[in-house]
Amino acid sequence: MTGRRRVRIGIDTGGTFTDVVAVDEATGETVATKTPSTPADPAEGFMTAIARIRDELGGDPLDVVAVAHGTTVATNRLLEDRIDRLGFITTEGYEFVLEIARQSVPDGYGNSYFWVKPDRIVPADLVRTVGGRLDHTGAEIRPLDEEQAAAAARWFRDRGIDTIGVCLLHSYADPGHERRVRDILLAEHPDATVSISSDVLREYREYERSMTTLVDAAVKPSVSRYVAGIRSRLDAARLTTDRRRVPFHIMKSNGGVLSAEEVVHQPVSTVLSGPAAGALGAALVAHRAGFDRVLTLDGGGTSTDVSVVLDGEPGLTTEGTIGRFPSKIPMIDIVTVGAGGGSVAWISAEETLKVGPRSAGADPGPICYGAGGTEPTVTDAHLVLGRIPPHLLGGRIPLDAAAAREGLAKLGDRLGLGVEQAAAGVLEISAWNQANALRQVTVQRGLDVRDFHMVAFGGSGALLLCRLIDILGLAGVLVPRDPGNVSAYGLLTVDVRNDYVRTAVCPHADLDPDRVAAIYADLTEQAARALDAEGFDRPAQRHDRSADLRYVGQAYEVRVPVPGGPIDHLLTERVATAFHEAHHRLYGYDFRGDPAQQVEWVNLRVSGVGPIRRPEPVSAPPGDGDPARARTGTRRVYFGAGGADDPGHDTPVYWRPGLAPGDRLVGPAVIEEFGCTIPVHPGCAAEVDRYGNVLVTSGDRPAMPTQEERRP
Repeated sequence: MTGRRRVRIGIDTGGTFTDVVAVDEATGETVATKTPSTPADPAEGFMTAIARIRDELGGDPLDVVAVAHGTTVATNRLLEDRIDRLGFITTEGYEFVLEIARQSVPDGYGNSYFWVKPDRIVPADLVRTVGGRLDHTGAEIRPLDEEQAAAAARWFRDRGIDTIGVCLLHSYADPGHERRVRDILLAEHPDATVSISSDVLREYREYERSMTTLVDAAVKPSVSRYVAGIRSRLDAARLTTDRRRVPFHIMKSNGGVLSAEEVVHQPVSTVLSGPAAGALGAALVAHRAGFDRVLTLDGGGTSTDVSVVLDGEPGLTTEGTIGRFPSKIPMIDIVTVGAGGGSVAWISAEETLKVGPRSAGADPGPICYGAGGTEPTVTDAHLVLGRIPPHLLGGRIPLDAAAAREGLAKLGDRLGLGVEQAAAGVLEISAWNQANALRQVTVQRGLDVRDFHMVAFGGSGALLLCRLIDILGLAGVLVPRDPGNVSAYGLLTVDVRNDYVRTAVCPHADLDPDRVAAIYADLTEQAARALDAEGFDRPAQRHDRSADLRYVGQAYEVRVPVPGGPIDHLLTERVATAFHEAHHRLYGYDFRGDPAQQVEWVNLRVSGVGPIRRPEPVSAPPGDGDPARARTGTRRVYFGAGGADDPGHDTPVYWRPGLAPGDRLVGPAVIEEFGCTIPVHPGCAAEVDRYGNVLVTSGDRPAMPTQEERRP
């Protein structure tokens, strides 16, 4: 083909692989590939991924319309607890806000007799205070002590602490004191990177606001360097016909994207960047396949991310935690556990087998990569048991099975287990780690996990799906086309989005609609200006209003939408009614009509949305019903415990691109493709739908239902 192809590209950089999907603007053709991540310089893997797309499109020159990127730079930094020394400035008398934190203990007091509070993100000796005080309305009680602020700045400068978070009491109501502290910090300590809470989270609750601000500060240097590095390489690559800058967007945790130029000012918004894109992409794939009530499981090299999709949309929350760090920003409701393909198997001081959360990542990677890894991982266990092929990415990455066996033999010797038994034990623990994460987002929230199908994706997402069906009683598991690239695909389906919040606590009976309208008008204008800067005309923009309400005396709120139109008493009554209904759905009761239980408004929110065009799926004609056309051979695979009673199975292997809609396989079988493998255990079956998705079910379940049968 002559000329330049106009393409939009989505790139998701994970701990082990960088995934890329491109859609041709003219034809709608979608291509996907992946390349190893480059942890020492992630931008190198990013640019290699773009080069691979050009190769996949026949080497034609590209005119890149836009690039959307999901990154785990911030996520992995927090998960692996790689936090540089931080400084913290707060209001005089509140220096122990991080130490006090919240009265919560993991797993409840009954299982935590010997629980030790983890180290604070900022130790007490690196906390400075400044005089001055606002009340909850923002009125100044005592003026800011600017000399104390300057002394704190010099104190941090003299000790080489260059990253500092600032959270002053009630600054959500008036940010003036915080902004002045920031100015003083930068004047006295020009090399400092500063985050202030009124920019990061203009919402009450001092501990959560402090922690979110400090997380923002902690990841700001690394995210800024990373984004700047990619931006400069994109500019140098000249990927557009008119030599303009390629629009470069970063995925945010809230399910939207933001320009790279803006995201460096709010890096905390990227802490679930890649996982958010995956959840959205999986929700769209499931919806088109006929499933709107699903769990999503994104298995990568470092972690596994799970979420719940109801009515085709993943849930949103502001109560997220990444690793051990709470972050109260709007985000797709995702639970992340350190259970990926690169998760390291190790033996605890109590001589018990553990898996993760530490990961071998891409460098040095699992033992079988032959790149210097010395600790056995989940990937090594899969290889030893025959569940993955002796190579990855279509032969680009050969795997050393002998080295993996040797590493697992050493692990097994310490436990008195054979090689296959040790490998099976590693996978069993990994499966239960994933199952517990799925229970956390379902059973612990009053949802019956057996009512759900699951969408499994990511490079390692499908490897344990049959075991998860057994453990959880799932209705079935859908594996999309190019499952290793679903997060990258999701990046091409998301809108530009920014969220704005203002705390305005008021009993419903005393609510002033004019004051509420004024706050919404201010938040809406902020959202509109941000979308103006992103190139969206105002008629194309959408500004979604919502509010957090609770019953007086409750500690936490329920978010409900606020309809468009003028803010008056009639509309606020509709919002209160929606709150009662939402409370009943969540908790099984409400206090509607009880004069002793008053409703209270807490936070007002606006989400500014700039819509984009989504790629459309392409269906394939049905095949002849004989999957034998896709069979490539047979190999010995262990699906059980790996001991003397588990001799393994001579298992047929199928090449997924050769399967056609309507094909059905009964386990044992292995389905392979470029970026993913699906082991189909004995007792399970797999069937291909018209979009090329594979649905795996327990063998005693019926064949794949029609789309009409799937929807309630």
